[in-house]
Amino acid sequence: MCGIYGCVGKQLSVEMADLCCDRMQHRGPDGRGVWQEDDVTLAHRRLSIIDLSEDGSQPMAYADGRYMITFNGEIYNYIEVKERLKKAGYVFHNDSDTEVILAAYHAWGEECVSHFNGMWAFAIYDREEKELFLSRDRFGVKPLFYSLEGGVLVFASEMKAIMPCLKTIRIDKKMLDLFRIFHHYEFKEECLIEGIKRFPAGHNATFKKGIFKIKRYWDTLDRLIDLPEPYEEQVEMFRTLFLDACRLRMRSDVPIGTSLSGGLDSSAVLCALHDIASRGQDVSYQKDWQHAYVAGFQDSVLDETRYARRVTDHIGIGSTHIDIKNITDERILYRQAYLLEELWMNTQIPQMAIYENERLYGTVVSIDGHGADELFGGYSFNMQFALLDAPDDDVVRMLARTIREAESIGDDFADMDTWIKKRIRKTKIRELYEHIYRRSILKGDPCKHPGFKRLDRLTQSLYVETHERILPTLLRNYDRDSMAYGVEIRMPFMDHRIVSFAMSLPWHSKLRNGCSKAIIRDALCDIMPYDIVYRKDKKGFNAPIGEWIRGSAEVYLDLVNSTRFLESAAVKGHKKIRKRLYDFIKNEDPDHNADFAKAQRLWLELNMFVWEEAMIKGRAS
Repeated sequence: MCGIYGCVGKQLSVEMADLCCDRMQHRGPDGRGVWQEDDVTLAHRRLSIIDLSEDGSQPMAYADGRYMITFNGEIYNYIEVKERLKKAGYVFHNDSDTEVILAAYHAWGEECVSHFNGMWAFAIYDREEKELFLSRDRFGVKPLFYSLEGGVLVFASEMKAIMPCLKTIRIDKKMLDLFRIFHHYEFKEECLIEGIKRFPAGHNATFKKGIFKIKRYWDTLDRLIDLPEPYEEQVEMFRTLFLDACRLRMRSDVPIGTSLSGGLDSSAVLCALHDIASRGQDVSYQKDWQHAYVAGFQDSVLDETRYARRVTDHIGIGSTHIDIKNITDERILYRQAYLLEELWMNTQIPQMAIYENERLYGTVVSIDGHGADELFGGYSFNMQFALLDAPDDDVVRMLARTIREAESIGDDFADMDTWIKKRIRKTKIRELYEHIYRRSILKGDPCKHPGFKRLDRLTQSLYVETHERILPTLLRNYDRDSMAYGVEIRMPFMDHRIVSFAMSLPWHSKLRNGCSKAIIRDALCDIMPYDIVYRKDKKGFNAPIGEWIRGSAEVYLDLVNSTRFLESAAVKGHKKIRKRLYDFIKNEDPDHNADFAKAQRLWLELNMFVWEEAMIKGRAS
C-alpha cells in the first residue's frame, strides 16, 4: 500500500519528479524512490507492509533488469502464486509481493492479473520494448489517475501528484453538475480537475510510442457462478469463502486491526479474525490482530459504541475507543479536503479520525467490513426492488417488514396492511427501477449484457450499486481516509470470489425471514453475538453533521461572508446558500431525518467552496 507516480514520453527534472512523488508522502511515510531513464520516470512512496527490509523498496527491478515496477496495493495470495512460479523454475530474492508481480508478468504477460487475489494499481516498464503496462484491480479498490497530452503519459495514485505536470489547473465545468458528481461519478473517467482522467477499474493498458490502449480484463457479469439450490449449502459456501478471504487478508509483517462500528459487517470481520486465530491452522497470518478501534459520537443519537463493546466482550479482547470531535479550525477543513481530493455529501472527519488513531496506536493495516451492503442488500432502497419478483402477498408482507425494520420504523405503523398501501406500491417501485437501472445513462450499459438479464431485480440493482454508483465512491473515500495517515484498509467482502458469489445469489437468499443480508447472518451466527447477528436497525457511520454545523457556526458564517466565497466558481447561488445556513443555525428541525438531510445539503454546498480553496487555490498548506 503506497503512492505511485510515473511519467513516460518526457524527460523530467529530478526536482519535478521529487515534487510529484512527495505530494503523496502521506500515502507512503516509510520511504521513497525515484527511477529515471531517458524519457521515463517511475516514483514510489512506500508504506511497508510485506517484507519491511530495503529489499522490498521500489521502484523495483526484475532480476534480469528488463522490467521496472512501481506498485500500490497488496496481492493477498502472493505466497500461493510464488509457489507456482517456483515450480516453473523462477527464483526469488526477497519476500515481497512486488517481486511476485514482476515474475508473474514475466511468466504470463498481461494475463498475470487473473492469477491475483488482491487490490492494486501498478505500472511495469519494459526497458527492451520501451513499453509501459498499467493495471488497476477488478473493482477499483486502489486509485489510479492519468493525464495524456502531446504524447506524454503521466499517472499517479492521486490527482495532486499529476497537477504540477498540467499547463493550467482548472475545475472541469462538469463538476458544477451535482448529479454527475454524486451519481456514477466515480465510475466515469471524468475528474473534477480538467485534464486528469480516472483509470477504469478492471482494466489494463499499454503505452508505447505515444499510443495508449486500454483493455478490460474483468467483468463480474462474465464471472457469474452456478450455486447449489439448497439455501443451507449456499450458507456453507459463503462461510468458507468469507473465512478464507479474511485469512488471506491477515497476512502482514506489521500489526493489523479492525475499525469496529458494532454493525453486522465490521463485527463479522472481527469475529472471523478471532475464529481463524483460535483454530491456528495457518502459520502465515499475522498473530498481532487483537486491535479493535471503536469510534463514537458522545451524547448523539448516532452513537453505537455499546454494540461494539458487545462484540469485543464476546471474543474476549479489549478495544480502543475514539470520541469523535467536531472540527472548529478552518485550516483543518482545508487540509482534509486536500487529502480527500473529491467531493462527497458527508464529512469524512470521523473516518479520518479513526485511521489517524489506528496509526497513532501502531496499527498499520485495518481489516474492515466495507462492501457488504452493496453486495448483499443492506439498503432499504434496494430491498424494495425484490418486490418486483415477489411471487405472492405473503412474500410481499415479509419484504415489507424487512424494509420497515431496516429503516427503524418499529411500531410507528402498527397496521402492516396500512403501511404496505402507503409505502409499497409496485407501480411506483417499477417506475423507479426503470428510471435508475433500466434506463441507465452510463457508457457501456450493463443492461445489454446477457449476464445482467440472468439476475433478479434486486441483484440487478445491487450490481449497479457495487460497480457504478455507491460502492466505487465509498472505496475511494476510505482509501483517502486511511491513506491520509498511512494506514492500509483490507476488505474481505471485496474478494472477487465473494463478489461473483453475491451477484450469482438469488434475492431470497439475501432477504430472508425478515432480515437483510440474511446469508451473512446465518453463515456466521455461531461465531458472533446473537443480538448483533440479528440486529435489524441500520444507522450507518455518519457524523452528526447538523449538530456540528451549529456547534461551529462562527467558522461557517465566516466562510459564507468572505469575499472568496462570493467569488467562488465552484459555488452556485451564493446568497441562497448563506440564507440557508443562517436559517439552519437558528432553527433545529424536530424531525431528526429532515434535519440531517438539510445539514447534508449545506455541508455539500459549503464543502464545494472548501474543496476549491484547498485543491485549486492551494489553501491546504
